Amino acid sequence: MVSVPSPTHGAHSATAVEPPLPVKLVIAGGFGVGKTTAVGAISEIRPLTTEALITEVAAGVDDLTHTPGKTTTTVALDFGVITIDPKLKLYLFGTPGQDRFGFMWDDVVEGALGGLVIVDTRRLDDCYAAVDYFEHKDVPFAVAINAFDGEVQHDLDEVRWALDISEHVPLIVFDARETRSVRDALLVVLDVALSRAQAANPA
Repeated sequence: MVSVPSPTHGAHSATAVEPPLPVKLVIAGGFGVGKTTAVGAISEIRPLTTEALITEVAAGVDDLTHTPGKTTTTVALDFGVITIDPKLKLYLFGTPGQDRFGFMWDDVVEGALGGLVIVDTRRLDDCYAAVDYFEHKDVPFAVAINAFDGEVQHDLDEVRWALDISEHVPLIVFDARETRSVRDALLVVLDVALSRAQAANPA
């Protein structure tokens, strides 16, 4: 006897929901700029972090002037997930901020659609390396100034000039502690990446 699928089985198959498209984004920046905080603020799962205690030796190397309460630091990467809509899921990878862990960046960034470079205007010198990295790798990115305590030390034009950020790179202000603010910043990165893809492959 040949079995015939029931009407409910056929209807279920016809309306099967496509899984969301997975997209990898990188959140980068210098030491203590808010990368781990941003991933934690937006992730719908408990973020995977590789935090280690800051030892006396590390404290002598890393500048804690503007982050005196910071007791841990990322030594490998942060990882989080956020579903933007039923068709799109972002996989977020946060890089370590210290120069001595720079050798890991290539592995973290590989396969990423784009990047969000977080900047602390109180110490712009720590931000050059991340901006230069994404420019040299030709990875679409946006620069987001983290408004620590709701304040930004310099206006956007001054920051763009100081970091020598190209005019086509979006420069925004956001709060790494607030989910909606982080989401909006990531959407800017997606828009930049989509514009790059459309320019490279015009219809």
